Amino acid sequence: MARRTLGDIEKIWSNVERVKKLSDRVIGIGPFGIGMDGLLTWIPALGTAYTLGAGGWLLLQGLRARAAPATLVRMVSYLGLDTVTTAVGEVPFLDFVPSVVDVLFPGHLMAAKALQKDIESTHWVEANEREAKTSGEHERHLAFMRADPKLRRVVYLHD
Repeated sequence: MARRTLGDIEKIWSNVERVKKLSDRVIGIGPFGIGMDGLLTWIPALGTAYTLGAGGWLLLQGLRARAAPATLVRMVSYLGLDTVTTAVGEVPFLDFVPSVVDVLFPGHLMAAKALQKDIESTHWVEANEREAKTSGEHERHLAFMRADPKLRRVVYLHD
């Protein structure tokens, strides 16, 4: 795996933010929003393709950012439910209710927020864990993480 930098993690966060808005908040109506996911669900096959593509891309970003396994499971759950409602909407005579649910259920938004929260709750270190443990820096990183209640884990980007 190629070495990552803090800039790479920031770029992943920004890219996820863009997909979050595009998928579920192109049109905002107060606290509610409709995005490409909801709009394209009314077009057979295109809505499913978009839902699967955007969902897969979000999961790939989660893997690139080394998201915690629990975060990835949460993302898969949100995206799976979103995909099922989109796919059921493709069935003739069953298309109206799932399509409405798909418009109202912001699966991509929820998955993106879970990933962004995971990124924000991680202490990122541009180093190798083994070298940090050898030099004693690892303990300093753990202390830094424990001192900030928002942080839950330490990830070494050069591992």
